[in-house]
Amino acid sequence: MKVRKPYVANAFYAGTRTSLTDQIAGCFTHKFGPGQVPTAKKTGPRKIIGIVSPHAGYMYSGPVAANGYAKLAEDGSPETFVILGPNHTGQGSGVSILTDGAWETPLGAAKIERELAEHIRKSCKILDVDEASHAYEHSIEVQLPFLQYLYGDAVKFVPICMMMQDLETSREVAKSIVEQCKGKDCVIIASSDFTHYEPQETANRKDGSAIDAILKLDDKTLNELGESNRVTMCGYGPITTLIATAKLLNGAKAELLTHKTSGDITEDKSAVVGYSSIVLTRD
Repeated sequence: MKVRKPYVANAFYAGTRTSLTDQIAGCFTHKFGPGQVPTAKKTGPRKIIGIVSPHAGYMYSGPVAANGYAKLAEDGSPETFVILGPNHTGQGSGVSILTDGAWETPLGAAKIERELAEHIRKSCKILDVDEASHAYEHSIEVQLPFLQYLYGDAVKFVPICMMMQDLETSREVAKSIVEQCKGKDCVIIASSDFTHYEPQETANRKDGSAIDAILKLDDKTLNELGESNRVTMCGYGPITTLIATAKLLNGAKAELLTHKTSGDITEDKSAVVGYSSIVLTRD
């Protein structure tokens, strides 16, 4: 079995099991987190379609991300997570998936759900199996320790890395996810940070427009904000895909759990990065 070694351990998150466990617990109890460490329920209402989660270093965005993962813990234990992340490196194909193997973190090895990944790949012509896209990309990797913290060795996932983030591509990926996850218990994680390196006031205003589009399930407007660079979200394609998926399922709604910036953490508000935790649920 192919095992992808962690690329951003000791950088974006702590590099040992003990230190990483402590770091994640600290994200949950942080003043910007949900306030307490959750325990994942084995059974639950399972109303969550997906979450929007940031992917910066845990010291900056971890408490914001913890809000979404606390909601997941309350909602039960999904069988599989489809994790969508942007391609920051520029390496590999336009939209890529991996269909076998495991990804290692200090908390263990999370296995790729091979059958579902293969079905998604076969049903979506624009998806390529491409290791280069994933090898040095952090946007998917940083979500895994939170999942492993909650669900342990039971975590199974499908990684999809998007260099192409246009509306048509996002909707095509969404259609395949809906078709292939039908009858299965899946949750989508759309990995994205929001405004990059602008003053706090500007970032909050611009992020507000993106959050408004997400809460309205307006994938077209959200995608336009990202493509035009009016909001410098790195993962607008993954979020667009999540919204498009929710719309195909009908009866969905979105809720903002929290929005903060790196400036709220460091108190340097001259050039911040925005982070949002948003949950999309079935009515």
